[in-house]
Amino acid sequence: MKALIIDDERLARLELKNLLAEHKDIEIIGEAQNAEDAKEKIAALNPDVLFLDIQMPGKTGLELLEEISVLPEVVFVTAYDEYALRAFEVNALDYLLKPVQPARLAECVKKIMLREEKESVRKEITTPFTDDDQVFVKDGEKCWFVKLANIRLFESEGNYVRVYFDNFRPLILRSLNNLDQRLNPKTFFRASRKHIINLKWIDGIEPWFNGGLMAKLKGGETIEISRRQAVKLKDMMSL
Repeated sequence: MKALIIDDERLARLELKNLLAEHKDIEIIGEAQNAEDAKEKIAALNPDVLFLDIQMPGKTGLELLEEISVLPEVVFVTAYDEYALRAFEVNALDYLLKPVQPARLAECVKKIMLREEKESVRKEITTPFTDDDQVFVKDGEKCWFVKLANIRLFESEGNYVRVYFDNFRPLILRSLNNLDQRLNPKTFFRASRKHIINLKWIDGIEPWFNGGLMAKLKGGETIEISRRQAVKLKDMMSL
């Protein structure tokens, strides 16, 4: 697993790097000292997991995640425990308190490797969907068998994804990253870290803040497309 350490304190990065050296399954491919530095290195190095501090000068670790459309696994490493609930709301894999204890880090690494193993198995047994496929959706006691082309939006909510079709909004236990790998990229577009939209359901689109776009769907939802994804969409759809 390729890991990127993000922390504004050099000694904190060094200490975590030394602790992780005991775990041969984790390869440290880089370090970043702030959110802007981290964004560049995430794009360039494509890490599998982030060891991310929360309190940093400028943007916090949580604000950094809001600006990244496709996230690797995230482990927060912080001296403050009051962010724990917020961390898991953004689907963080783990939450380590400084100073990091070797035994606690070992538990975290086991969790990382278990998640990777499950994801590898899932990739082996799953095949990409086509737009004409029908998919089974279950939320509690309610079930639907819906054509994929009729789904206009997927929205991440913690460990769940909300599926928008007709007048229904069921929640499924699935990650947005997993869905992104199985959907037809010519039809379903990753608008942001939280949303995948069906391009055929776009009713209108207009420029938005900081170089982004705002898409209005035929179902009435308005979805912001991040600046980075807006560039991809323009490149993909322009004549």
